[in-house]
Parts: sequence; structure tokens; C-alpha cells
Amino acid sequence: MSYPTVRLRPKAEARAIRHGFPWVYADELVTDRRTQALSPGALAVLEDAERRAMGLVTVNPASKIIARMLDRDPDATIDEGWFATRLSRALALRARLFDGPFYRLIHAEADGLPGVVIDRFGDAAVIQPNAAWAESHLPALEAALVSVTGVTTVIKNGAGRARSLEGLPEEIVVLRGGLQGPVPVPMNGATYMADLTGGQKTGLFYDQRPNHAFGARLARGASVLDVFTHVGGFALAALAGGAGRALGVDASGPALALAEAGAAAGGMADRFATRQGDAFEVLEALGAEGARFDLVICDPPAFAPSKPALEAGLRAYERLARLAAPLVAPGGFLGLCSCSHAADLSAFRNACARGIGRGGRRGQLIHTGFAGPDHPVLPQLAESGYLKALFFRLDG
Repeated sequence: MSYPTVRLRPKAEARAIRHGFPWVYADELVTDRRTQALSPGALAVLEDAERRAMGLVTVNPASKIIARMLDRDPDATIDEGWFATRLSRALALRARLFDGPFYRLIHAEADGLPGVVIDRFGDAAVIQPNAAWAESHLPALEAALVSVTGVTTVIKNGAGRARSLEGLPEEIVVLRGGLQGPVPVPMNGATYMADLTGGQKTGLFYDQRPNHAFGARLARGASVLDVFTHVGGFALAALAGGAGRALGVDASGPALALAEAGAAAGGMADRFATRQGDAFEVLEALGAEGARFDLVICDPPAFAPSKPALEAGLRAYERLARLAAPLVAPGGFLGLCSCSHAADLSAFRNACARGIGRGGRRGQLIHTGFAGPDHPVLPQLAESGYLKALFFRLDG
């Protein structure tokens, strides 16, 4: 195929791109009228300032990330076969890691499909095409997904901040097959109920799987408070690991209903309770009530989704730790999580430590967790390693 060309500015960091960085920012590219006329998601050959081809990119003149590297071969053809090659490679890793077909199959740039997320739920899969190029190539991607994995239901979840940054509309569409209600997902000995068409993101957060497992190790015989529990999160894993009782807190009534359904499916309903409300307000109320738990875990949404939000986000993480720490029984454990890529591990850890201190407690950091291996990290792209989970043992 014959592709148009786009070119880096003379002072752009071509070396980083050659070494694997997958993005070109708008101020790094020559944006003449020809480049600006390219439609969002168009394919082009990226050249350095000396007009040497660097690879095939997708271009969106309306985005701050104006180009994303698709293939180091500038002559690559982006068709069903191209998608199938990448999906097969991703599937081979997940099949080695997990006994059942419940995992993140594609983690965007780290799996060679920039801006694309695919979560698998048995015979169903949810695609998040968060970049314009993926939206325009969705039929080929869907066909390859079905061919490679054998899934019979495919859902497009076109919602979220990333799509708005790409100028894409929000919509949720069943592309193939259908569903009869939430999908039961076995994980860490518990059963989670995932709403693939009406829930948050793709319906379930697979990234916390190893951190759920670590929390469960601390929960044997314990009382557990799981704040921002979503569909059961840490609470159900803790109960499956032998916790005596667990309280799940979330602002979403539908999410808590799914958590309760998961507890019932796992035979744990008698040990699980829920409380709907704003997390900060519930934490303050529990403190006023004198409540204490052996294990408290807070897994909030991203408080710092971008660099401009970093300072406010760190203050929110500190406040969360300050309110949660007094609820931990003497010698108990506090787990604090962040999915904000803008807040690196050091900044997040410092905010948590300040909050714990301001809450009148001291403790040891006993474990630092990250996303599971079905969420691989592209070493050149810090944003792909977004999840942090810190576990503290607090003093008396």
C-alpha cells in the first residue's frame, strides 16, 4: 500500500521512538496543511527529520498524541491478518498464565495495539477502542478476535475520558452475539458478577487480581472493610480466603448489588454486608461510630488522571489514608491503591505515609503490588505501569 508521510521536527526525540517509545506529541511533528488534512485514525509513514522511514503510524491531528506507532515496518498492511498476529501473541501469554479464559487479553501499547483494551470473560469479550485508528479498523479487529479466541459475544465499550480526548463519541454496542445478564467470573476462589454492558469500564477490574490475593492472605479470620469495592473487589477475595466478615462500601447501588450477587454465588452472603455512600463520608461516619477492622483496603478511582490533577489527587490520597488509618485495629493492616499514572510510586507512597501519620498511626510498609501480568508494561511508556498497591501493618 502507498501511505502518506509525516515527518518529525528537527529537534524531536527520534532516538526515543527508535528505542521503542510509541507516541509522537503534536509539538514534535511537522503539522503542515497536508498533515492537518489527514482524517483522525489515518495511517502514514513516519519519517525522521532526515526523511528516513521509522515505521507505520496512525495519525490524529486533533489529539495531543498526534501519532502512535503501529508497526516498525513502514510497508505493513493493517488488516485482519495483522490483528490476528498480535492477538495470537497476546493469547499465548494469557493461556500460559491462567487456567481459564478470564483476563485482559490486550493491554494497549504494551500488546502492540495502541489505545486498544480487550478484556475476556469466557465466551464474551469487551473491546475498548480508545483511539481513532482502532475505531476505523474495528470490523477487522472484531473478526480477528473471533477467529483467534473463538468468543461468541463481542461488545464495544466506547465510553471514557480517553475517547473524548481522541474526539470519539461515547457508546456501548453489542457487535456480535448477546448476553443474558451479568457474567460470573471466577477469580481468587471467589465469584464476581461482571456487567459487560452497564458496568464501569469493561465490567470488572482484572488488574487487581494479584493484590486481591495478597489481601486475602492477610484476611484469614479477620474483619475486613473494602472501600470503593465496586463488584466485590478485595472483599470477596478476602471472604474466599477465610475472612470472618467483610463490609463493602461504594457509591454505586448497582455495583453493590452485583457484589452481593457474587457473595451469594460463592456461598458467602452471610458474611458480607454493603454500605452505599460517598467513601469519605462513610469513613468519617465509621470513625465516629468507633468501628474497627483487622484489614482496611481503599481502592479508589484515579484521583490524579493527568499531570494538572496531580497535586489535588495526592491530597485526596493523603486524606483517604488519614481517614482509613484510625479504623484499623491494633496490629491490623491497611491497603491503599492508586490507578493514577500521573502519581508515580514515590509520590503516592509519600502521600499515604503522610495520611497515616496525620491519622495518628505509625506502621511498616510490608508489600508493594502492581497490576497482574495480563497488564504488561511497555518499559518505554511509564503510563502503562499505572497501578500501585501498598500494604501497611499499623502499630497499636
